[in-house]
Amino acid sequence: MTEPDAYPALCTHTHLFPGARCRLQGLPHPAAFAAAPQPIEVHLRFSDGTATAAELHTQPPARPTLTVAAYTTAAGTPITESTWTVKGTAQKENDVELTIGTPNRA
Repeated sequence: MTEPDAYPALCTHTHLFPGARCRLQGLPHPAAFAAAPQPIEVHLRFSDGTATAAELHTQPPARPTLTVAAYTTAAGTPITESTWTVKGTAQKENDVELTIGTPNRA
């Protein structure tokens, strides 16, 4: 996963879990993206200041998924690479809020 063309996303916690929210910023058409998400690269920034790369995948008819690279929280907790369903997308001002669903277990 690369980051140069990634859209920033601010997450409300230090890690993802079902119900967590992340706000995608800088999308050219947030209302259109919220209605019909497209695959993009994302740079997640968590509430403790740590960051990692992610990719939003969209493959109808399934829900979008977010694949997140491994990272370590500011407290030193290692978080392994994971893929999560995205159970909701909604425009919030000029951003798009992703609501995280369940993890995809291999």
